[in-house]
Amino acid sequence: MKRPRLPARDLLPGMGEELISPSDWSRRAATLLGALLIGLVAIGFAVAGDHATTLFDRVTRAHPWVHLVSAPLIFVAIVAITSRVAPDARGSGIPQVIAASRRPGDVALRGLVSIRTALFKAALTVAALFGGGSVGREGPTVQLGAAIMVQVHRLFRVNVTAGVYIAGGAAGVAAAFNTPLAGIAFAIEELAVAYEQRVAVMVMGAVMIAGLTAQGIAGDYVYFGQLSGSLPIVTVLVAAPIAGLTGGAAGGLFARMVLALRGPGGRFAARLKSRPLVTALVCGIAVGLLGFVTSGATSGTGYEATRDLLSGGASEYWFGPAKFLAALATTASGIPGGIFAPSLAVGAGFGELLTPFFPPEQAGLIILIGMGGYFTGVVRAPLTAVIILSEATSSTHAILPLFATALIGDWAGSIVCKDRLYHALSRDFLPASRDGAEGDARDDR
Repeated sequence: MKRPRLPARDLLPGMGEELISPSDWSRRAATLLGALLIGLVAIGFAVAGDHATTLFDRVTRAHPWVHLVSAPLIFVAIVAITSRVAPDARGSGIPQVIAASRRPGDVALRGLVSIRTALFKAALTVAALFGGGSVGREGPTVQLGAAIMVQVHRLFRVNVTAGVYIAGGAAGVAAAFNTPLAGIAFAIEELAVAYEQRVAVMVMGAVMIAGLTAQGIAGDYVYFGQLSGSLPIVTVLVAAPIAGLTGGAAGGLFARMVLALRGPGGRFAARLKSRPLVTALVCGIAVGLLGFVTSGATSGTGYEATRDLLSGGASEYWFGPAKFLAALATTASGIPGGIFAPSLAVGAGFGELLTPFFPPEQAGLIILIGMGGYFTGVVRAPLTAVIILSEATSSTHAILPLFATALIGDWAGSIVCKDRLYHALSRDFLPASRDGAEGDARDDR
């Protein structure tokens, strides 16, 4: 059967090819501009977060007692501001994007990815880092990215579909980690449920442009530094199951505890949410005490400690468990901030616990697969975990051990916590009157 020919006005002069419609040009222009802006904003956000962390470290090195007062005071202030003027800015940011993308035309959910919410999210996350909170900037960058992409499409008068949210969030991951492939994997595993070719093209285009923009400004850096070496197959057969089972179970425990403390219908969630300032104060005291007794090791994103461990540096064996508690207390407080970077740091700490059982020259890669097992247990996204870690350490030679660890970690995490963390938390942002329609927000995979 021949394809029907379109009218002459829809064809290129003298050719049989269809013209691209004005609306398609507008969508492409909006995606291009949105991705450029996401790359620029992600770099600015990262610089601001790094400055806040550096300043906090400088102050606490000179005056260690600051740990004991900064986190409680700043946590309470952040929660007070968030509750009164930007309630959609609380938490990671990824659940908000998931919830909004479920119903892109729902006006009631528009505030989840508004520019106002995104700006508050960035500012309050930086404030949390300045107070010693164990937060990451990757989750907030996902919300920032989605907000920017949505706003640009509205300025261009282009229909905002689920693909716009997905492309913006994925571009945020790519720019935050400088890992383009991870941005695409994250879109596939976490942000989207069904995929169309058009959405896939939009996501890849946004990820590429945002990643190139960030890379052009920050340079072609490797997030955690390049990791060399390889693991013998015998070591992989032993280390991958151990790291996958223990790390995945620990990550699943973290996710289960977060849902119990902050998730919709969580056992303690209603009690904590009913007294937000008291909750922030208690959690801030816990984070401050941990920062004080560990000389700041549990404060911030954990990036420096993770990079040091991967490059062969030594750390105390309590680092992983202590960072676990700091990240849990920070998340339970309800302040804005992500869990990506803290989870990777916790994973590095748990990976270090395995290093005494293997030759010293294999320590870096053992820590890497420990990160993969724990991170997968938390977020239940094995493909994203493998690609982030392989790109962030320029260690494609470790993909197979990482895949084995991540798959086992995903299974172990699912045994401990049935719900996927971000998808479960996203239900908290859906209108209460529509609980019966929340089935599409669940992912019981």
